[in-house]
Amino acid sequence: MKITETTFPITEVREQFPALKRTYHGKPAAYFDGPGGSQVVKSSIQAIAAYMENGGGNLHGCFPSSWETEEIIAEAKKAVGDFLGVQTNEVAFGANMTTLTIAIANALGKQFQAGDEIVVTEMDHRANVDPWLLMAKDHGLTVRWIQVDTETLTLDLSDLNDVINEKTKLVAIGLASNAVGTIIDLAPIAKRAKEVGAWVAADAVHAAPHMLIDRDQMGIDILLCSAYKFFGPHIGIAAIKEDIFKDLEPYKLVPAPSYYPDKLETGTQNHEGIAGIQPAIEFFASFGEGETRRQRIESGLVKIETYENSLATRLREGLAAIEGVTLFEADRSVAKTPTIAFQVKGTAPEEVCKIMAEEHSIFTASGHFYASTLAERLDINKSGGWIRAGLAPYNTFEEVERFIQAVSELK
Repeated sequence: MKITETTFPITEVREQFPALKRTYHGKPAAYFDGPGGSQVVKSSIQAIAAYMENGGGNLHGCFPSSWETEEIIAEAKKAVGDFLGVQTNEVAFGANMTTLTIAIANALGKQFQAGDEIVVTEMDHRANVDPWLLMAKDHGLTVRWIQVDTETLTLDLSDLNDVINEKTKLVAIGLASNAVGTIIDLAPIAKRAKEVGAWVAADAVHAAPHMLIDRDQMGIDILLCSAYKFFGPHIGIAAIKEDIFKDLEPYKLVPAPSYYPDKLETGTQNHEGIAGIQPAIEFFASFGEGETRRQRIESGLVKIETYENSLATRLREGLAAIEGVTLFEADRSVAKTPTIAFQVKGTAPEEVCKIMAEEHSIFTASGHFYASTLAERLDINKSGGWIRAGLAPYNTFEEVERFIQAVSELK
């Protein structure tokens, strides 16, 4: 099913994002930086403001603002449960995915011993690599890598049974590359991990806005994402299987709760930010149909992604036709998020982004985007990394044409 601006409610969508009213140098700003952080939907902004205007309160108080805070957190966790296919008591919030992963890795490491093995990949954002490497160093674990095939820009699974073996205790894998958009073929990796009794820790930060996630169905044990990538506030989200969560021993203060999920939520949380999570998830559901929020999220995501992929197809085709532009992407047989990485011959990536902003009011970013191992394997760090353009449901075909035209004029 092809969705265009005539069938997708783009006008109504754009009205929900106040940031789209911004102009720069007299032109409407076009945001292509969604993979680094999306714009925030109005309903989320309003919920954040309403919480602060009504008077916030810390937890466990005997007064209305405290009770309201607890209710907001509970409702946010219900929404996350529907979004990720998990139980509400398995959801914990934190500063961001990186901070939560470090805390989880520190806690899990206590259950491992020297000689045990963990697996990470060359495709991943370092937030799903370095916390596990640090844990391995602290506890004398062996680290194995799933390598990237630099020709196909997919993971090389040819020796999967050797990399994930009887000594493996944990496999850390991203659901999609935040740099080049490749959606990872998770099924064989999770299957092999389960065969040897290893846990799967998945980074869904880049994937969450672009694909339906069902943690248990996908064979994931520890799932992490961040609301600021799906139209909400800067809040990290962890969804850990109950049988793992109950035995987890995170670093915490002595008086802090020892029960889950609270034991992972160290210190006072960002309550106003948490207030913005449910509206961000309801944005997805607003596109869908069904009796339950989960059903509405599922069907809503189909519509959003069909539209986004139509934009991405046009952008890829347009850039590929420009002399001197090199795209970094898997072939058409590989599923991808609407994220396009490229370079322009003769112009440094950062310079391209400056020109795009100053001359065309188009906001896009450059660098390795913390997928630094992948960048090293592709030997692009010395040339400034990638230029990365990401599509969101608030982007338009007109903006895509502006982007293509702007790149074509760089010469």
